[in-house]
Amino acid sequence: MSAPSPITTVLITGANAGIGKEVARQMALRPGTERVYLACRNEIRARAAKQELERNTGKSCFQIVLMDVSDLASVRSATRALAGPVDALVMNAGGSGGKTPLSLTKDGVTEIFASNVLGHAALLEGLMASGQLTQTAVYLGSEAARGFPQLGMKRPALPTSSVGDFTDVMTGRDSAGKKFNSALAYGEVKYVAALWMAAQARKHPELRLLTVSPGNTQGTEIASAMPTPVRILMQRVMMPIVAPLFGLAHSLETGAGRIVAGLTEPSFQSGVFYASAEKKLTGPVMDQSQIFPDLANPTYQQNADEALHTFLQAV
Repeated sequence: MSAPSPITTVLITGANAGIGKEVARQMALRPGTERVYLACRNEIRARAAKQELERNTGKSCFQIVLMDVSDLASVRSATRALAGPVDALVMNAGGSGGKTPLSLTKDGVTEIFASNVLGHAALLEGLMASGQLTQTAVYLGSEAARGFPQLGMKRPALPTSSVGDFTDVMTGRDSAGKKFNSALAYGEVKYVAALWMAAQARKHPELRLLTVSPGNTQGTEIASAMPTPVRILMQRVMMPIVAPLFGLAHSLETGAGRIVAGLTEPSFQSGVFYASAEKKLTGPVMDQSQIFPDLANPTYQQNADEALHTFLQAV
């Protein structure tokens, strides 16, 4: 496979902190990078991140784009405001869905699905429809999408993987009457996203569209919505001390480096979901369909894509 063309312009969602900001730093330092769009929903935090990135890189290539990926109207408005095409897109924003992950947004899906998937679908497909995306897009996946039983994270298991089953995930109906399992809910939306990305890769063979997990990474805000005692334990004990001792976490630089590799290295193939090896959350990445074959099922991919478009077309 020939090497990808140099990336001169990249748009990164959730770029004011954690993995998004570190990807922005690493991309800015690559030869040929001319513009790094920092897509953020909070202008004050975005400006602080921009100043820090300029100071740390010595570059003035950063430009703020105000965008709330949980709001389709915000995403579409921001996309229209872009000055020109972008070579690469990093869909990083997301998280656990805040304090009410199963609350429905005005777009008809849960908070956790809106922030992780629906807004990114509108962004990517909007850029492709307008011809503004020229090379590649990487969606930030998670090992939760294939399950990690060693930490009690169940593998997503939809009844039949029909369009209706995927719709139930998006609206939270699959959780109705059950005790809420935050890890499973997160894994399900990341599973849907990986299937959707694979479906889009088949539709757009002229682009390279893939899912890459940063692995279990230190310095992110994934625990920010957890109850205070749990959040403090995660941020001050588990992630910085305990998890690295057992090879269950790596540095922010390493996690972001996986995403940069997905953007720039030709060995990463379109339509594939790359994450850690089985029973791992760190180390080399591999095609996750070798662990969870459902990820490569074209019918499931199409069904997830069709369910998602029900909500994209409703607006």
